[in-house]
Amino acid sequence: MKIGLVGFPGCGKTTVFNALTGLAAQTGPGAAKPGTKNLGVVQVPDDRVDRLATLYQPKKTTHAEILFCDIAGGAGVRELDRGVLNSMREMDALAQVLRAFDNDALGIAQDPQRELSDLQAETVLADLEIIERRIARLRKDGSSPQELKLLERIETHLEAEQPLRTLGLDNNEQKLVSGYQFLTLKPLLLVLNVEEDSVAEPVPGALDERAHSIGTGIVPLSASVEMDIAHMPADERHEFYEALGLGESARARFVRAALQLLDLITMLTVGPDECRAWAVRAGSAAPKAAGKIHSDIERGFIRAEVVRWDELLDLGSEAKCREAGKLHVEGRDYLVQDGDVVNFRFNV
Repeated sequence: MKIGLVGFPGCGKTTVFNALTGLAAQTGPGAAKPGTKNLGVVQVPDDRVDRLATLYQPKKTTHAEILFCDIAGGAGVRELDRGVLNSMREMDALAQVLRAFDNDALGIAQDPQRELSDLQAETVLADLEIIERRIARLRKDGSSPQELKLLERIETHLEAEQPLRTLGLDNNEQKLVSGYQFLTLKPLLLVLNVEEDSVAEPVPGALDERAHSIGTGIVPLSASVEMDIAHMPADERHEFYEALGLGESARARFVRAALQLLDLITMLTVGPDECRAWAVRAGSAAPKAAGKIHSDIERGFIRAEVVRWDELLDLGSEAKCREAGKLHVEGRDYLVQDGDVVNFRFNV
């Protein structure tokens, strides 16, 4: 799962990246050329994996991971560089950092609503550029009437200055246009970068309503403070979060919101070699979920042996779960659930 951090110059985007990853990427104007990227991997906190590892004592314990990509650059305080827009297309989801603090060097007052509108306008135009060229080609050669009809519907929505994530495309329609990598169809999470003394305050009502109206969530944080705490020894961080009126780190809050936004659940695999968490789409059938582990398992899928993680912990082994009727065998149509411990049988 790759999440691109985006935002206009001066919003504190790289500081947010450092806070989330614990890295120390250079911040400030000119720190990186437009379109270049800072990359950092964060493990998804999940005590289920750790508790199962206590039971199995595996050689390796692996949590699900998120790759954060801090995309540098901007053509101006209210405009993104073309290279930034192109880099955004490679992401699974986007997180826009909104500035809610004063920055005298920018010469422009903070206005998160304006920044949100500006990014939406730029991404809508970028998507329109792609779709207009494709529609012209399809009208000329008549090769795909079904695709043309869908793209004309999408064009109308974009011309109304609305992001595609609010259009309500069904799964088949999304598959049909997936190759275009539309920016406004990607899941979007908002990060409100606030002053230290505002970090425990709720998101302003108007901005919160706006976020919900465009199908996204919003996470408030004070990036500079969170970055300092992220670089502290782990055993010292809790008291600082308590002093700020926060129960947990920005990383934990962000990861939880991102998983919910992307509609991801956690599938678990266990054994003496490794206990591991896998992030899979909610509603994934067993073979599709198996493909997260290896394409050969999906291709040669026979069956899935499934037990709930808590029942496995309570009974102490898969054999005892089988004896108690808690381990069940599922076929190709089974939809994997959050917290399922799965052993896939396959043949290739």
